[in-house]
Amino acid sequence: MLRPEPDQRGRLVEIRDNFLARIIEAEREGWLGELEGLEVSLAGAQDRLAQPDAQQVRRNTVVEPGIPTFHDIAGRNGTPSPQQPE
Repeated sequence: MLRPEPDQRGRLVEIRDNFLARIIEAEREGWLGELEGLEVSLAGAQDRLAQPDAQQVRRNTVVEPGIPTFHDIAGRNGTPSPQQPE
């Protein structure tokens, strides 16, 4: 998958803003075919802008794998694990 360079974020914002301005113009002028294409392109630009943010969140997220306890493991061999007294 192609990922935009972080230093190109400003350019992507500029492209998105340009699409928004062109969509307003197409709505005003009644250019329905142009409007549909611009909306598809705007969605693509917004997706591209969201990619680095999502990657940064994933990179900064801590995953706790956990350590299984004896009781978690003991039941795996087909015999039931003993019940704890209450």
